Amino acid sequence: MSTPRYLITGGAGFIGSNLVAALTAAGERVRVLDNLATGRWENLDGLPHQSLIERITGDIRDAAAVATAAKGVEVILHQAALGSVPRSVESPIESNSVNVGGTVTVLDVARRQGVRRVLFAASSSAYGETPVLPKHEGMEPMPLSPYAVTKLACEHYMKVFAGIYGIETLSLRYFNVFGPNQTPDGAYAAAIPRFVDAALQNRPIPIFGDGEQTRDFCFIENTVLANLLGATSSKKFKGEVINIAGGRRIGLNELCKEISRALGRDVAVEHLPARAGDIRHSLADISRAAELIGYEPRVRWEDGIVPTVTYLRTLREKGPAAASATVTCGKVPLPKAEGASDSGQKAS
Repeated sequence: MSTPRYLITGGAGFIGSNLVAALTAAGERVRVLDNLATGRWENLDGLPHQSLIERITGDIRDAAAVATAAKGVEVILHQAALGSVPRSVESPIESNSVNVGGTVTVLDVARRQGVRRVLFAASSSAYGETPVLPKHEGMEPMPLSPYAVTKLACEHYMKVFAGIYGIETLSLRYFNVFGPNQTPDGAYAAAIPRFVDAALQNRPIPIFGDGEQTRDFCFIENTVLANLLGATSSKKFKGEVINIAGGRRIGLNELCKEISRALGRDVAVEHLPARAGDIRHSLADISRAAELIGYEPRVRWEDGIVPTVTYLRTLREKGPAAASATVTCGKVPLPKAEGASDSGQKAS
């Protein structure tokens, strides 16, 4: 078997597994590194191209495990992290160890093994509660949580490693990504899977605060597309940071109405006290991403609700392996790098 071109850290998690789906559908072999702390191999079990997936159980803080996973690869899509603002507020040391320590380990292994390019899953939380909308990359970061600080620190490491060691690095600041393979379980689940799962089980949708807070929700296919564009671009990256989002501002109360429409019935809402560290409003300026890698969102957030409902309903009724078969990112075409031949885009 030929060496995969791509390593996806956190590839058994939400975004990572969708990247696996898209790359393998395009004929690419991929190697996945995941410690299964929050990811699960079942997220990959329903994908149709199993022979193209190499799985390694290991931690990104373990240099030996990362070295094994990175051997011979050309591009690392670094998605592994300990997510969630509330989790980082409760466990800041662990959050820093995984997110910052793990990222530095990935970068150091990459430069020692001659990996050409590393893309990093950065976060819009770096902006904090700045009053200016939309958020653009030239703004001064104002992180409000340990999680946001770790993601911002990793952006700096990405730029430093590009400057000192010549590795091509690019940080993608994700805004509120949602879609299939995103778990609704646990205290740290993201808003949309929590909301949809509650509605599916006829429970009130829990909203922290009055629901008038807004987010720039981004369906997973758009996030996957951004990674593929960054991975295949002919440009030489030097630590740039770009926003990846839908470019629209959506209130949580509006989101609940869309979930109600998707289900064809009214859903109940329960308002809970606001959480520490949460920001009030978020909206991305995605013009720099368009300029640098040609990114434009292809799927409106409204059109992502039904596939998310389908996934979560299947998850509850048939389990994670069956639910993973509903992911739509296998239909996202792999962009062709400028000047590359067809054979250069697929593994032999």
